[in-house]
Amino acid sequence: MITRLNRRQNIRYRIRKKISGTAQKPRLSVFRSNSDIYLQLIDDTTGTTLAAASTREKAIVSATGNKSEKSKMAGASLAAKAVALGITGCVFDRSGYLYHGRVKATADGAREGGLMF
Repeated sequence: MITRLNRRQNIRYRIRKKISGTAQKPRLSVFRSNSDIYLQLIDDTTGTTLAAASTREKAIVSATGNKSEKSKMAGASLAAKAVALGITGCVFDRSGYLYHGRVKATADGAREGGLMF
């Protein structure tokens, strides 16, 4: 029996076969929990996280708005950290989630913050 979790895991494996991040163009990985969203810029050649952001940051937690609006703020926060490190481009990894709702809001916030993907 294939559960929703197994299906997402298979989609995730299929995506990860095709994309990977480098130091110049890292992978923007998204993890979505029921309450929060977590973002990382990952260099897959060395296996290190270059920058991270989430909706649990103090500035975002104290802001008003729904989860999609806070996800957009998290994307903009990650983009600001990336631009400070001199990173302007990345590869988007939706981790098996549909490109809709909070995942899309995150991507839009990162694009508005200055990341290109």
